[in-house]
Amino acid sequence: MTFDMYKEAADAIAAKIGGFKPEIALVLGSGLGFLGDECENAAAVPYGDVPHMKSSTAPGHKGQFVFGTLSGKRVAVMQGRVHTYEGYGFEDVTFAVRVLRLLGADKLIVTNACGGVNLDFAVGDIMVINDHIKLTGQCPLTGPNIPEFGTRFPDMSKTYTPALRELARGAAAKLGQKLREGVYMFFTGPQYETPAEIRAARVLGADTVGMSTVPEVIAARHAGMEILGFSLISNMAAGVLDQPLDEQEVLDAAAMCRGRFSALILKCLEDM
Repeated sequence: MTFDMYKEAADAIAAKIGGFKPEIALVLGSGLGFLGDECENAAAVPYGDVPHMKSSTAPGHKGQFVFGTLSGKRVAVMQGRVHTYEGYGFEDVTFAVRVLRLLGADKLIVTNACGGVNLDFAVGDIMVINDHIKLTGQCPLTGPNIPEFGTRFPDMSKTYTPALRELARGAAAKLGQKLREGVYMFFTGPQYETPAEIRAARVLGADTVGMSTVPEVIAARHAGMEILGFSLISNMAAGVLDQPLDEQEVLDAAAMCRGRFSALILKCLEDM
């Protein structure tokens, strides 16, 4: 995609939300989109109304932007995201993050529901992401570089902003919450990983696995955004427990953790 296409999308959204300029973008994963419903003075923009933007087809994803105020901060909330397993390219998956950057957001809070690889983790735990692993060949930065967003070869050594991770740990402590910390590994899906793949992920240093987040984070880092990432452990990954995996348990876990998760995100926003 060209820079003009991103600009066209940003201009179309700006026309719908007036002079509102978000400070912080939030990408909310499976079953976690409820935070968008808590925005004050909210304006919703369906993905289908944005030029060049793809619509979300995944369960638990509303597929719209919500612009408003949370914890006193101007936010742009993505209630759901698009994934490569839906048949979209990496440019499509990361399109919204770049558009929100053009609208003014310079920080990104990204969330996902994921599988627990670390055997010390349990369903319902929340993990702040300190790094990720992506061994798939695709990358959202493949192709001609768009210099208006960033450099050809962006550094990824501190992708998840250390100061924001520290802020998250402090917010969890104030709330009396246990916050895990670890590495998220990206798989394209849509099939769940095999037990052998999970054993390999554990050897490589992954604590959680999932089918999202990393493409958006790469695009955000390229565009100079500060990034804070959270994983909700919605199920233990394949082979950890002797039971099949299904999408309903992901949504059930998100519903179970709604109060704790919402409180943590709101506290982080307040302290930013």
